[in-house]
Amino acid sequence: MNINELISTLPSSVLSGNNIKLPDNVIRRMFKLARLDKNDIFYDLGCGNSDALYIASIEYKVKGAIGIEKRKTAVREILEKTKVLKNVKVIINDMSRVDISDGNVFLFLSIDDRIIKKMVGKFSTELKDGSRIISIWSPPGLIMPDKIDFPFFVSHTPFKFAKSIEEQIEVVYGQKCLDFTAAWLLGDKYLESLELVPAQYKRFLNILYAMIIWINAWNMKVSCEDEIPPPVESYLGILRTFFNLDLTSLIEH
Repeated sequence: MNINELISTLPSSVLSGNNIKLPDNVIRRMFKLARLDKNDIFYDLGCGNSDALYIASIEYKVKGAIGIEKRKTAVREILEKTKVLKNVKVIINDMSRVDISDGNVFLFLSIDDRIIKKMVGKFSTELKDGSRIISIWSPPGLIMPDKIDFPFFVSHTPFKFAKSIEEQIEVVYGQKCLDFTAAWLLGDKYLESLELVPAQYKRFLNILYAMIIWINAWNMKVSCEDEIPPPVESYLGILRTFFNLDLTSLIEH
């Protein structure tokens, strides 16, 4: 089975991440990085059923906690949980169509390039200086982050943009290129930080994530190696032999 065949078997909710609920400790870690406090107006963009609104309201006592979600059915639980909280509101709409100019801290986890492009423009034109955008895995687009606790990032407005992916990678990861070791460590830290993976699946997912990270770096021409290194060949073989998963079609030559 190649990677495209695997992806075709997965529910759309898994691919989009819409139904993935981050653990409360992960949300608190992001809020700590952003220094969320009682003077802030917090927006959870694409909130779904996340507890971010509840935690921001109850634990951080923000002035306002606003969720934006276009799927009405996705917010039933959080609406029920926050219905008595006066500083919480959920807006059923597309995030790109809502006025967010009163906010100053935003949780934005979309991985859709089209949405990211729209929202970076919206952040740049609507938000007051000093607003903070919290993201996972990387800053939106080519934004240069102001605070990093990998895989969590906080970017302040007005944004500073990298001139190239190499420049952004150097700021985010500490070097201009990614080698196999860096890909492995990043995959491991990502899985550990999100606290979503049962121990029995972690090894497989670490291999899969490391390979995808390295292959993406190779395809973007920001891998440190000039040739596919032996560890990558070995792990691609393990995935193919023991898990019937072939990633070689992803590698651009």
